[in-house]
Formats: sequence, structure tokens, C-alpha cells
Amino acid sequence: MNTKRALSIVIIMLVCVPLGLLTDAQAWGEWDLHYYAKKLGFIPSGMEHFRFSFHPVLPDYSAPGHGDIVGYYVSAIAGIAVLYLFWMVIGRIIAKK
Repeated sequence: MNTKRALSIVIIMLVCVPLGLLTDAQAWGEWDLHYYAKKLGFIPSGMEHFRFSFHPVLPDYSAPGHGDIVGYYVSAIAGIAVLYLFWMVIGRIIAKK
């Protein structure tokens, strides 16, 4: 995939970021422990054990002092930056070999 095409896909995804605000449903895989207890009848032991050891940088995709849409965009851009850096490091490791 060339760079121009990849950048176009990223831009389209960024434009679609606020679509998550159109629903009250939770995003797939972002359920809290009460959701698991309700749906499964129990809380998986690994999730119960680690629930206090992980704290999100932007909980609920919110940027303090700003609206929801700003928080969504900040979260999306931060996620893109982290993934970009990750793949750059992997690419350089592979290129050295």
C-alpha cells in the first residue's frame, strides 16, 4: 500500500471519529465490569485482578475542559500516533535484519 492511499484511509477514519457519539451503546470491547457480571453472570478473574492497575489516559474519550468531540479527536490522534511509532520501530528492527 502506498503512502498516499494509507494517509487517505487515516483521514477518512478521522472524519468518521464523532460517529460514536450518535449512540448510547458502548463501543465493542469497552465494557465495564458490571456489563460482564450482567451478561456472563460473573466477572472474569483476570479482569477483576487487574482492574485497579490500569488507568486510561483519556477516560471515556474526554479531554478535560473540552467537549466530547474534541476528546474523541484527541483520543483518535493519540492512538494514531502511538500506532505509527510502534510500526516505525518494528519497521526499523526488520530493516536492520
